[in-house]
Amino acid sequence: MKQTRGLAVAVAVITLLTGAPDVQARGTVPSDADAKVTFASGAAVRCGDTLTEHTRLTHDLSCPSSAPFALRLDGEGIVLDLGGYTIRRTGPENEDSQGIVVDNGRMVRNGTVQGFGRGIITSSFSNARNLRLHELAILDNHSAIYSQSETNFLITQCRLSGNAWGLSSEFSASTGLFDVRNSIFTHNGTAMAADFHHIDVIDSTFTSNGIVINCFGGSFRIRESTLAWNDAVGRMQLDFGGPYTCTEMRFENSLLANNAAFAPAIRPVWETVRLVMIDTLAISNGLGLQVAAETVYLDGNTFHDNAGGLTLSDLATAEPVPLTGIVRGNQFLRNDGDGLRVTPPSTPTVLDNVALGNTGFGIYAPTAFDGGGNVARDNAAGGCVGVICSPY
Repeated sequence: MKQTRGLAVAVAVITLLTGAPDVQARGTVPSDADAKVTFASGAAVRCGDTLTEHTRLTHDLSCPSSAPFALRLDGEGIVLDLGGYTIRRTGPENEDSQGIVVDNGRMVRNGTVQGFGRGIITSSFSNARNLRLHELAILDNHSAIYSQSETNFLITQCRLSGNAWGLSSEFSASTGLFDVRNSIFTHNGTAMAADFHHIDVIDSTFTSNGIVINCFGGSFRIRESTLAWNDAVGRMQLDFGGPYTCTEMRFENSLLANNAAFAPAIRPVWETVRLVMIDTLAISNGLGLQVAAETVYLDGNTFHDNAGGLTLSDLATAEPVPLTGIVRGNQFLRNDGDGLRVTPPSTPTVLDNVALGNTGFGIYAPTAFDGGGNVARDNAAGGCVGVICSPY
């Protein structure tokens, strides 16, 4: 991986240390996390209990991995407040063990769930159409948050760490939304996986994960978030002739910095129907970004000091269709190889980009449409191919 540069360090560290503005302050959705409810005392709650009313724990629970679940929620609109306490697995690891099973309920908040096969799960019989998870630490589980249902999750101010999977679901058997806000994912094998789901992330931080994004049957939108020091940013695929297709990958106002690679070696190209990247910084990553898509919209991004630039190509379908779209107002600065490479016969429109100091060409795009206004200089192999570039 290339050496960290000052800009990457400054932006990433500021983001990690200061966090993000409060969700409600952003004017998105008013917070109900602290809504007043009348709680039943949790003093008598034991492992294996089913809760049917608002409950606040008053003690930790250490529950055997052989039990069907630690706690089960089955009451319309109920809230489980962990009271700052921990529900943890005891005994040997068991991927079938379950922490909190939500068959019905509105919210789980304020505590820790640790060490289960599935930390928090909505079962296939769940009636919880919308479930909020707030101020939880979900640690060292096989799957931190797992859906077998059509539940829409709102995940706010949570920390997911040490899990094999952060957000995941029953393969080909669940749908819904994961809405993630102001949360931290660290040291997970895979932070988020989309299988017929849309995952919307804002103001969140992802560090030291194996893979941040696994998009094999849904879509992602990442906004105002930091993805830094991970092994790979994302794995995206198209199942030609089948249902498992990453329909859209979207980044807005985000930072991708100091990751070992954009994609894992087993699938080194981002394959998606549509890639959107707006006002995003990609800095000091260990490999270049290779994208195969039907359409792209890349506007106002900076690719700086990566061990490779940006390469765009067609999807390898039975009847290939040239990649189209807009590549506008981006900066390709001091990357190894070409700053921007468009592989024939792709035909995006390339305009108003700047390519400086790359070790290959500034812009190599022999089949692209030239929208004008491109600038290139000080690139080792030459300025531009396929589009006209001025030095200033």
